[in-house]
Amino acid sequence: MATFKHLSRKLRLAKLGRLTRWAPYWIIPKKHGKGKKIHPARDTRIKRSWRRTKTKA
Repeated sequence: MATFKHLSRKLRLAKLGRLTRWAPYWIIPKKHGKGKKIHPARDTRIKRSWRRTKTKA
């Protein structure tokens, strides 16, 4: 990728980076019940790694 990135591309990449974060901690008791111990990554919609899956940005 080029050293200089246009603002539109940077914004697109930033958005894709935010989509791969874990779900918030308060989602687990709300969705699965109070005593459940589940990792927040399980409830993340989009699971993508910079190594595994590439984007079209």
